[in-house]
Amino acid sequence: MPGFEVFGEEERQQVNDVLENGVLMRYGFDGMRNGHWKAKEFEMAFAQRMGSAYCQLVSSGTSALTVALAAAGIGAGDEVIMPTFTFVASFESIMMLGAVPVLVDIDDTLTLDPKAVEAAITSRTRCIMPVHMCGSMADLKALKAICDKHDLLLLEDACQAIGGSFEGKPLGSYGDLGCFSFDFVKTITCGEGGGIITNNKQYAINCDQYQDHGHDHVGNDRGAETHPTMGYNFRISELNAAVGVAQLGKLDHILELQRINYSIMRNVLSQVDGVTFRRVPDGGVENYSFLNFFLPTEEIAQKTHKAISQAGIDVCFYWYTNNWHYINGWEHLRNLKSLGRLPSEITNQIQDLNNTDFSKSDAWMGRTISSLVKVGWTKTEVQSRAEKIAKIIQANIS
Repeated sequence: MPGFEVFGEEERQQVNDVLENGVLMRYGFDGMRNGHWKAKEFEMAFAQRMGSAYCQLVSSGTSALTVALAAAGIGAGDEVIMPTFTFVASFESIMMLGAVPVLVDIDDTLTLDPKAVEAAITSRTRCIMPVHMCGSMADLKALKAICDKHDLLLLEDACQAIGGSFEGKPLGSYGDLGCFSFDFVKTITCGEGGGIITNNKQYAINCDQYQDHGHDHVGNDRGAETHPTMGYNFRISELNAAVGVAQLGKLDHILELQRINYSIMRNVLSQVDGVTFRRVPDGGVENYSFLNFFLPTEEIAQKTHKAISQAGIDVCFYWYTNNWHYINGWEHLRNLKSLGRLPSEITNQIQDLNNTDFSKSDAWMGRTISSLVKVGWTKTEVQSRAEKIAKIIQANIS
């Protein structure tokens, strides 16, 4: 990770196909295309790769979440349970629809704690949205059981975990809908883009219409199409989809390189007393895009991460103090800072995030360090990197 490390002739050829016919929009202009429909090609191939009946490409992972929620009927006042450790897009996508994000604790999977989820369910709860952060998954079996018990939607945010699996199913395909990001730093990239997968035909139709102003996409005359419902513009361009077509063909190769480099790093760090690793639920297989490990205390983790940075070792993250990925950095959410007035459903229902007790999440995040796994590293480089990190950890634990 990320896919831009393996850009090559394949991406250039796919993009050149689009530039030569001059049609950058995914809809219309049939006669000019010379048979090139990059978004459609990507959607068909991605659905097949993910073991799903349908795929809808959109402009970003954030819009994928919004479109997926809207397609399932989530709207004003509906509550969506999400984790404290994720990317800001999670609550942004929920709030855009006037729905209410309900933040709950994580456990040693670094994802939703099923017990915390169950305790947060109210009469307004409509959806549970696990976020498969840093390449591994939530306890999907337990969350699915909760959804079945309470008749709730299970929406997987697999934006950081494409290629992982649970009980033999690709991540994103286990729930009712699954969402992916193809931005510039994801495992495969379109430059900018996102995708939604589902086996529910009505959800697929709703996604298709909602992401394109409500167009029904019936017939071959765009101007004659009707609008069964309102929608917005979350379309992907043919240029972005073209990059994705080439990248998708490289996914399995990327995943294998990540697995190799991850394994080298984990083998070295597992020999350091005091280092433990995030729990992967039984039946789960990571996509190996990050190596996530715990140190004995928050103080040791902070000192170690600082020392790693000072040693010039890049792409190691201490999420606990990161402004993008953990509740501690979301002052704008906690205080509902918005350019305009927010829907009353949000202001009346949202929890007091400045005073909610997230100490259980803090206990995990404060001790967590994550290393990105690059595919461009040689085995020698990975080994050397891991040994340097191990020495730094030993120096700060002792």
